[in-house]
Amino acid sequence: MSQSKTTKELKIVTRPVVTVEAVKRDKRKLMLLHIINEVGEISEKALTQLLHKMKEEKGIDLGYNFYLIADTPNSKEVQEDVRVLLYLGLIESDPISRKLRLTSLGKEFLDAEGGRVSQDELGRVKEVINELRAFIQSLDSTTEMLLRSLRGLGRRRRRRFR
Repeated sequence: MSQSKTTKELKIVTRPVVTVEAVKRDKRKLMLLHIINEVGEISEKALTQLLHKMKEEKGIDLGYNFYLIADTPNSKEVQEDVRVLLYLGLIESDPISRKLRLTSLGKEFLDAEGGRVSQDELGRVKEVINELRAFIQSLDSTTEMLLRSLRGLGRRRRRRFR
């Protein structure tokens, strides 16, 4: 029996998983950008809780599904959308406080494409954000204190007494 030698060539083509064009067509991500812009800086935990309160208490459903773990709302969709916006460079995470904020590219994007969201919807969301601003700030300050204490533990030297 004769065996023929064949070689197969593997071609790898890189393509971005998601593009800015996809964000233009995605109402959830556009609203997320508007919310982050309105708040200024917000932790991911506070953003998730804000979106949950908007859905459950205020009747504004952006299409996110939530599940509760020890009475704390979580959402895989919110996490995925935040990761996509971080990946595209429309938002950034502060390295120390870990709060999300718009980048200059994100602000330019909102100026150009922000009109795709109705002004009535946007006005209602801004109104709810202003109502819940104290709640958001308390969550963020709690998160900041926790991060500070964790950083402080890493800096201290442990002494052993003999």
